[in-house]
Amino acid sequence: MSVQLIVILVYFALTVLIGVLSSKKSKTSDSFHGAAMGIFAIVAASAGEWLGGTATTGVSEYGFDYGLSGAWYTISNGIGIMFLALLFAKLYRSLNTVTVPGIIEKFFGVKARTVSSILLTIVMLAVGLSQMIAAGKLGQSLLGFPFAPTVIVFAIIFIVYTLAGGMNAVSSTNKMHLFVMYGGVILALIFAVLKIGGFDAIFKGLDGANMSNETKEALLSAGKSMESIKEMESVSADRYFNMFTIGMPKVSSWIIASLLGACTAQAGIQPVLAAKDVPTAKKACIITALVAAPFGLFTAFLGMSAKAMFNTGTMLYDKSDALLNGKSALPTLMMNIHSDPTVNGIIGGLVLASILAAILSTVSPIILSAGTMITKDLYQRVLKTDATDAQVLRMSRITTALSGVVCMLGALLLVQASAVLDIVYAAYSLRGALFIVVLLGIYWKRASEKGACWSMVLTGVVAILWKVTQMVTGHYPISNFITETYAAVIIAFIATVAFSFIFPKKKIEQG
Repeated sequence: MSVQLIVILVYFALTVLIGVLSSKKSKTSDSFHGAAMGIFAIVAASAGEWLGGTATTGVSEYGFDYGLSGAWYTISNGIGIMFLALLFAKLYRSLNTVTVPGIIEKFFGVKARTVSSILLTIVMLAVGLSQMIAAGKLGQSLLGFPFAPTVIVFAIIFIVYTLAGGMNAVSSTNKMHLFVMYGGVILALIFAVLKIGGFDAIFKGLDGANMSNETKEALLSAGKSMESIKEMESVSADRYFNMFTIGMPKVSSWIIASLLGACTAQAGIQPVLAAKDVPTAKKACIITALVAAPFGLFTAFLGMSAKAMFNTGTMLYDKSDALLNGKSALPTLMMNIHSDPTVNGIIGGLVLASILAAILSTVSPIILSAGTMITKDLYQRVLKTDATDAQVLRMSRITTALSGVVCMLGALLLVQASAVLDIVYAAYSLRGALFIVVLLGIYWKRASEKGACWSMVLTGVVAILWKVTQMVTGHYPISNFITETYAAVIIAFIATVAFSFIFPKKKIEQG
């Protein structure tokens, strides 16, 4: 057994141990879902929502393909969290609820809470499912384990420590994950820079004109044409340092989705709603924004480093031609660190653990938030309003465990069905669109509960159909600038207004 694998196993064991020890603080349903949390605990728990698999492997892929502009993903998240901190953290915390649907009920009613809870739970499970797939694939590529057993083992780890301590486990383990994530990517950057020969060498390596003959031969053997290779050779390194290479439609879509989505992201907001007071909630949001925003700059640069190493032949090339695709940029770079004889085994293990830590820090709050909404919004609020605290706590653990199992089974069943995953993940746009409904509930007196319910359902349908159309035809229905995010937001506004006129508030609702 390698030193790196031992380090990873020890890291997983520490995660479970910390989670189990947190159970001492989770004897009531309130403590399980989060209560009287301090600033650091909120930052750690909330950051897991924003710094998961997409912020690591996803952004590194963007870095490989587009350069530093891929960092807009986490920068946008930081902007969204700051927006929440400055404008809505005070209001949200003062409403004394631990769920986003609970906030929606304050302005519309119980039916709107039920509908939004179902929709947001689906969104959370979709995100959790995608993170489970990412965990399985990373375990497969980094550790060499089969996909299915890896997903099952990871799922057991997620479920066990989350069930043990609830929000206390999430915040306690995420403190460690956050430290390891940042430390690991910084160590990986140092390795990459030293390996290729400095920052100047990375810049030169990104210039397609400096592509090595070894790389060209590898591309040819993988089926690339001479025309496509010549096109790659014409790409200037400056392109990778332009913050808008990825395109304004993508950047603006991320910013808008983050501005709106940050205010309805249950996993990220639940710790804020559980703050010990309003000032703590606001300060924690500001710090979380500052923690999340710069992370993508590191992971995007890792993707760029992988590209430079690939172009110059510095990367240890494997027979699978992994680096012909940006999706493998970060795992392949990490495997080079893992296999490099000059790298200390413990350091190599920590670097590998940092990527897995990003997954661990996200899946746990995702399944907890899904279980919280099912329990608080459906079970306790609608199905059994007279439930005792012990019953609520038991149901919380059951629904959290089931959420983890659903994500695991979904990952096993849909790992090859990328089209289905894209459709399901399109539901993520619904999260931001729901904030439009919330805004209308806060600021427009004529917004009705029935109008909000119908609007939320219609918005979900449109978001998915919008993505399906793009997948089938290759372009969005109206314009490629109008992504499913824009479509969902526009429909949410129009539908809420229209349905509120069609189904106006009753007198008792107005009064």
